[in-house]
Amino acid sequence: MNNNYYRPRRSMLFVPGCNLRYLQKARSLRADSLILDLGDPILFDAKETSRQNVVNTVKQGDFGSHEVVIRVNDLDSPWGHDDIKAVAKIGADAILFTNIESRDDVLAGLDELDAAGGHNLPVMVMVESPLAVLHAEEIASASDRIACMIMATSDLVSQLHARTTSERLPLLTSLSMVILAARAYNRCVVDGINSHLKDMEAFEFACRLGRDLGFDGKSLVHPLQLAYANDAFTPKASEVATAREIITALSAANAEGRGTVVVNDRLVEHHHVHAAKRLLTLSEMIEKLEQE
Repeated sequence: MNNNYYRPRRSMLFVPGCNLRYLQKARSLRADSLILDLGDPILFDAKETSRQNVVNTVKQGDFGSHEVVIRVNDLDSPWGHDDIKAVAKIGADAILFTNIESRDDVLAGLDELDAAGGHNLPVMVMVESPLAVLHAEEIASASDRIACMIMATSDLVSQLHARTTSERLPLLTSLSMVILAARAYNRCVVDGINSHLKDMEAFEFACRLGRDLGFDGKSLVHPLQLAYANDAFTPKASEVATAREIITALSAANAEGRGTVVVNDRLVEHHHVHAAKRLLTLSEMIEKLEQE
């Protein structure tokens, strides 16, 4: 996969830093990644308390196989610089920057992180505005320290003056543009949240649509959504079996001097082998994660 920061991110759960109970409970949840949140959902009066809560929680450790990500406030906010100074060296797996709209925004965040002692720490970026979508390529190419690009689809719908629909038609162009940019520069890319917490049918549909578009996983805001996201983005046993068959069949065809082969009535070429190997690697990584 040629991505030093690649790992399963089927489910990335936002956990508010202001709620100590949620922070503690998050350790036991079946999320691939936990995003400990200092950002916009936190009330101004709770910003500094949330920061200290997150610092203490991360320092306590005991997160097992979870990826621990900390979302900091914007650098142009009253809290962004202090957030980065506080979390740069406490053992998080990555720092998530919000409101990223350009290459310069990425580089400014990295400079701030390095100055705080977070040299070589991976970062993630949120894509949440029309300008960010239009600049997705320059954002994705800004640094090889970008471990993941995360869509903020709720923000994007509002800024597009669009409506939320089950088919997600108003978002399809934006989603595809960001996926294209991420794949062009070998970045992980994760779909945005669904804010309707009780409509699990819509959430499951959104997960499967995101998977089919090419996303690596889904960000979410409630533990009840975890099972649906994990299921949608986990390769099925039949897919794993087909992937192995593709690799074996094309290898045999190549040995006989043929460049293609038919597997399950489908023409298979070399690029299908790359996709099959990627699926097998993902499946093995998920299996190891779940065993841990």
